[in-house]
Amino acid sequence: MSPTLRSAEPSTFSRILAVGGVRGEYVVPNDDLVGPIDSSDEWIQRRTGIVSRRRASQGVLVQDLAEGAGRSAVEAAGVDPALIDVVIISTVSWMQPTPGMAPIVANRIGASPSAAAYDVNAGCAGYCYGIGQADGMIRSGLAKYVLVIGAEKLSDYADPTDRSISFIIGDGAGAALVGPSDVPGIGPTIWGSDGSHSDAITMTHTWLDYKNASPDEKIDWPTARQEGPSVYRWAVTEMPKMAARAIEAAGLRPEDIDVFIPHQANLRIVDGMAQKLGLRDDVVIATDIVDTGNTSGASVPLATERLLREGRAHGGQIALQFGFGAGLAYAAQVVLLPDAVGAEQTLTAADVAAAAAAAGATTDEAAE
Repeated sequence: MSPTLRSAEPSTFSRILAVGGVRGEYVVPNDDLVGPIDSSDEWIQRRTGIVSRRRASQGVLVQDLAEGAGRSAVEAAGVDPALIDVVIISTVSWMQPTPGMAPIVANRIGASPSAAAYDVNAGCAGYCYGIGQADGMIRSGLAKYVLVIGAEKLSDYADPTDRSISFIIGDGAGAALVGPSDVPGIGPTIWGSDGSHSDAITMTHTWLDYKNASPDEKIDWPTARQEGPSVYRWAVTEMPKMAARAIEAAGLRPEDIDVFIPHQANLRIVDGMAQKLGLRDDVVIATDIVDTGNTSGASVPLATERLLREGRAHGGQIALQFGFGAGLAYAAQVVLLPDAVGAEQTLTAADVAAAAAAAGATTDEAAE
């Protein structure tokens, strides 16, 4: 008789236990950006709803933002970081192919050396991809606590003269600690991609193009770009269908949704989708884009963190969250909002230097 394999012990349900976030220290108003794109504050606000955005200083790296957000969520949850089984980081602004950012951040926050850690590159949908994966891991028994982080320093990829995207992007990181629950806290994830539109949000050229260019070609540093009208049309047509499927998969109706947390891409898209979904008039709608900007994979967790921290939403409410972006990738799920949220945080170069010095002192003491 062949031996029988033993599988992981399944858990019944999962939920988000706490969220945290970190934003770049600099508030950058529209007027600071309009010169190179020959535009105006009024044009940017009318087109996107953005009044200002947050950006990080040169001395703050994307992994610093990710660490800060992760620590905030874990501390708010009151969970020992050594108990974290998996760290998932959604990012498109990690500057090196290997190693990934997640193992580095997992080590920094004190996760167990045996914790799995990996990056997800699904653009603005990456955080919701991570929540879906965390839910599956916990319900299957593969993990008990999963830390999902969306972290971006998109200003490193901005061409200030590019009218398609330069004025939209911001820097920050948001995180959620996902753990076991006695009741369903995360609905089924509806996700996918449409590679036929993969050129709608992309880079001006590849790193290989940049490396191999001759001096005569004068290829600049690769930067982000998008076909704004194409993305807008796709989002307002396809995303309400995907969001409606997520509501239905959770066994709910649109009128059951208390809080609407879409990717903070464009305020016109946000408002249009809320109307198409038939949400209640009193539903709380996340509008973090107005003064944070579009932070890609960090967008949904930062918007969630802000709603909870400012008291516009509260634990136990039913929220529809989704992301969409480069790929074109998308993902959505209905979740119960957590009770715990970290304090408001910004990260400066001085903060990073002080933390590095403290870590060095601790290492020296351990060596002695």
